[in-house]
Amino acid sequence: MTSDMNNVIDLRSDTVTRPTPEMREAMMNALVGDDQYGEDPTVNALEEKSARLLGKEAGVFVASGTMGNLSAVLAQCDRGDELILGDASHILWYESAAPAAVGGVSPRTVRTAADGTLDLDEVAEAIRTPGPGYPPTGLISIENTHNRCGGAVLSIEYLQELKTLAHGQGVPVHMDGARIFNAAAALGVSGAEIASYADTVQFCFSKGLGAPVGSMVVGDAGTMERVRRYRKMLGGAMRQAGVIAAAADVSLDTMIDRLPEDHRRAKRLAEGIAAIPTLTIDPATVQSNIVVFKPEAPLDQLGIVAALREAGVLSNDFGRRGIRLVTHYEITDEGIERALEVLSGVVERMLQGQAIHA
Repeated sequence: MTSDMNNVIDLRSDTVTRPTPEMREAMMNALVGDDQYGEDPTVNALEEKSARLLGKEAGVFVASGTMGNLSAVLAQCDRGDELILGDASHILWYESAAPAAVGGVSPRTVRTAADGTLDLDEVAEAIRTPGPGYPPTGLISIENTHNRCGGAVLSIEYLQELKTLAHGQGVPVHMDGARIFNAAAALGVSGAEIASYADTVQFCFSKGLGAPVGSMVVGDAGTMERVRRYRKMLGGAMRQAGVIAAAADVSLDTMIDRLPEDHRRAKRLAEGIAAIPTLTIDPATVQSNIVVFKPEAPLDQLGIVAALREAGVLSNDFGRRGIRLVTHYEITDEGIERALEVLSGVVERMLQGQAIHA
């Protein structure tokens, strides 16, 4: 692989983006104070702005999406409670069993459909009947957009039905909305519209929004006070955090409206992949900035990932689901076409090699 990273087309994730010049300038000039004392004006302004943007009372700036999800779970669950979530959810797969390990909150999984939804009948069945022998249902968690479902977007109708079901049983809803603004862009609605169907929402600044670090948890003021307490327990109380909050603030102003560009490029990527023999993908299922395709036999998935890397295109081995590619603000139209050209060449050479050895 070329050593010049500026020539690499990095499609592994939207977390790989580097801060824009405007973000770097804001970081350099940020007004700061001790956030532990609630005295960092840039952090305070970002929390207020984020809450307002998503129609909530308050927000808490945290170091990562995992910390945000965990602090939201702990703020709404007691030890011994159950957390209902999808069996393909990010919290279950990629967050080190944190609710159980740290908070004594047990996962109760429901099958995740290909479109990222949880069957409402199965969710209803998973909600515990109150009784001394049963662990209480503390929270229901959903993911929007859904990472392992290829960036699937949950519809407003579905979110409304889930909220009605949960609240009818006295159970709050948490949304792992790491890419909630991608969901909003795909649906053509505001982030606040989507967030209105959850009691708490976590979203990331460091994915499609392009900031270097940080996430936000929003919800009602009382719950956010508990989130802040758990953030402290998790080692997330920061000092002059305005330096990173400044970049996050710029991301809210400059990155949300351009997310449809990432979606358009992802769609083009999917259509190009569909035209390459022995690669399987349905472009109609690509709703946001995540593209997942599967190579068919006799192609070797890990071999494709390695060959792409050698040619300067970085991808993500997604296990049995295939290969994942994610568009972001540093990926151009030219980058998409180059990635497709490289991928097509890799597949052609691998098939020729298979034919020679047959």
